[in-house]
Amino acid sequence: MSTLPTPDMARSMANAIRMLAVDAVEKAKSGHPGAPMGMADIAEVLWNRHLKHNPANPHWLDRDRFVLSNGHGSMLIYALLHLTGYDLPMEELKNFRQLHSKTAGHPEVGITPGVETTTGPLGQGLANAVGMALTEKLLAAEFNQGAHRVVDHHTYVFMGDGCLMEGISHEVCSLAGTLKLSKLIALYDDNGISIDGHVEGWFADDTPKRFTAYGWNVIAAVDGHDPAALDAAVRAARVQSVMADGRPTLICCKTVIGMGSPNKAGTHDVHGAALGAAEVAATRAALGWNHAPFEIPSNVADAWNAKARGQEAERVWRTRFEAYRTEHPALAAELERRMVGDLLPAFAEKLPGLLDAIAAKPDAVATRKASQNALDAIAPLLPEFFGGSADLTGSNLTNFKGCVKAGVDAQGAFQPGNHMSYGVREFGMAALMNGMALHGGYIPYGGTFLTFSDYSRNAIRMAALMKQRVIHVFTHDSIGLGEDGPTHQSVEHIPSLRIIPGLDVWRPADGLETAVAWACAVERRDGPSALCLSRQNLPRLTASEMAATIRRGGYVLSDMPGAQVVLLSTGSELELAMQAQATLAAQGIATRVVSMPSSNVFDRQTADYQESVLPLHLPAVAIEAAHPDFWRKYVGRTGAVVGMTGFGESAPAKDLYAFFGITADSVVEAARALVERSS
Repeated sequence: MSTLPTPDMARSMANAIRMLAVDAVEKAKSGHPGAPMGMADIAEVLWNRHLKHNPANPHWLDRDRFVLSNGHGSMLIYALLHLTGYDLPMEELKNFRQLHSKTAGHPEVGITPGVETTTGPLGQGLANAVGMALTEKLLAAEFNQGAHRVVDHHTYVFMGDGCLMEGISHEVCSLAGTLKLSKLIALYDDNGISIDGHVEGWFADDTPKRFTAYGWNVIAAVDGHDPAALDAAVRAARVQSVMADGRPTLICCKTVIGMGSPNKAGTHDVHGAALGAAEVAATRAALGWNHAPFEIPSNVADAWNAKARGQEAERVWRTRFEAYRTEHPALAAELERRMVGDLLPAFAEKLPGLLDAIAAKPDAVATRKASQNALDAIAPLLPEFFGGSADLTGSNLTNFKGCVKAGVDAQGAFQPGNHMSYGVREFGMAALMNGMALHGGYIPYGGTFLTFSDYSRNAIRMAALMKQRVIHVFTHDSIGLGEDGPTHQSVEHIPSLRIIPGLDVWRPADGLETAVAWACAVERRDGPSALCLSRQNLPRLTASEMAATIRRGGYVLSDMPGAQVVLLSTGSELELAMQAQATLAAQGIATRVVSMPSSNVFDRQTADYQESVLPLHLPAVAIEAAHPDFWRKYVGRTGAVVGMTGFGESAPAKDLYAFFGITADSVVEAARALVERSS
């Protein structure tokens, strides 16, 4: 770590952050200057004295991870990245919040070098940080050997009152305490202000006691503007982080929002708006900052520059890693492979044979069970798999043969593994998996009932926005789950998930389609996938030679010469389409049955392929036990949809399908009407 700056230099370094934030927000006439101004001293202490990072290599494996969970204060991290030497020139700060700049309104991973995760929806950055800390702990247990500690870094997160008001903070912080994620260090910006004003009227939690109850190490009542006190707190957190009984640490930093603004500091007026020209001038005078906008004096710039320090830190680590490689070459190669996200060559080599074996199974099976069968087959080829469920493992069937349960034992000691019970924490699980994917080293997947995707939806959206390889397993996907009733029967969920940009939603109809969906989700490196699976048994409808076309998202399952109408379906209702085809054939009406396990994937195919599957000249009936509006994009105004226009009921699945008219007879009737209309 760096030599401690003098008090005057520390103040100047913090003021550089403050004024960059003030100037950028003022130029943009948009943004949140209050948090960067209030947290500048905390940032100086962490980034200048403790954070292990290399501005020249933002993807160094063993860097510390830093997350700004209160992402509205984005100018804080942009100032830090610029000052310490990342590829974020001053021109980008001047273009804050402008089109195509690297300094968006909230930090975005993949856009700004050094940003570890996209934050904005409050609390999710904190959840991502928990996922990163869990990943570090799991990788360390798997790869470190004796004195060779090649995975040995901390995860730091800045967060504000808003993050702690969000319910997700409870989900993930409770779990972090249980798992004893001791290398997670959270610095809480306790400024008592949110957009509506002073928070006492709506946020009166005793936060230190709350986190003590979670099992965290709490360092309370730290002056967030006293560098010596802040430095001591971080040092104490780091010391206990490597103890056998270490716990995650919360450092409660009492700050003044907008620190340095003589007339607006400590009020909500500085939270989310530019200060205005007069107050900017007054702030410069109050801080003694006699420099033009976006101007950093050379001595302050030199004090902040972390390039040499970062390169040396990485050099030291690489020397250690080469010694590790000499003694443990296979482990070193495996860790490097896992961190870049490549799959083992054996996966591609053995997958066709595995799919053939799955396709050959004749028995009717629920696709949730087909999913577990697929996991049993492919998991041995995927040591980077990390699965789990939100307290529904026995229903979601996300465990697989040979999986090892991760978590804590009866004595409270952490046990590594590759499958975890997240507890009833759907949102926390989804956001935590995002953090795991962002950290690297694992392909995370987690299960719950499809109807509970509502709880985790924003984290699913964030995975899509960040283009992360995260796999959601959603079982009990329709009225087919039966007696649990409308609270658990998904009606609108699949259509609504399909319209999230970048999310591939799969609703397979049998074992082969399920296995192909898993293969595509694992192979996909540019976004998340969701597998929507049945509770009830479904017949085998496909053959092994169809695997390649299943990958295209939609394909012709069964075709008759001179087809007059298309029957388009997914999942458990594909069986109805096949039954209807047989009935219509007996009535002299030729049909084509199209299976569309993933409309998202199908929509990426060429126009020629789409036309070959769904010819524009043929009328179509779509069949799915879900809200019908989505299917209008394929069947048009002249087509028909057999679906659910309201909520379900509590009854056996067979009775529900009959009651709501989602039957082969309904499909036959709709198809006959279309043929008669077009003739």
